[in-house]
Amino acid sequence: MSHRYGRARAGPRIRDRLKARSRTRSRTRSHRERGSLSAETVLLAPVFLLFLLFLVGAGRLVEAQGEVNGAARDAARAASVERTRSEAETAAAAAAKEALTGECEPRVDLSGTVWEEGGQVRAEVSCSLDLGFLGFGAVKDVRGDSVVPLEQFRRVD
Repeated sequence: MSHRYGRARAGPRIRDRLKARSRTRSRTRSHRERGSLSAETVLLAPVFLLFLLFLVGAGRLVEAQGEVNGAARDAARAASVERTRSEAETAAAAAAKEALTGECEPRVDLSGTVWEEGGQVRAEVSCSLDLGFLGFGAVKDVRGDSVVPLEQFRRVD
């Protein structure tokens, strides 16, 4: 019997044999590949965990940078309302310590300050962030700075 495109159509017996052969092949193939998903999971799990640890560490660094920038802003504002430079340094250190409570021990530097009428207070806050919770035992130094102008007609000593 001829098919309209020139090929002979397979009879019912031949179709049954072809189906049986394809079932045998698929069964053999799946038997050979048994456990490959488990092997892939075992190989990829550490890579996935390292990636997650990297994301957590990067997120923590970004968060710490924002907190240190906020502490520098608070320190500069607190210093700008004081009358003397020594009182400004004390107020800046206290404001930075309060802003970073429990995070780290902040170091405050007012070295870029122009302490005169119409001058500016420049506060730089730095702190060492411990990334030991990631298992690396690394410490990253995070810095932030802020500049606040002093009032032009306010007396400073």
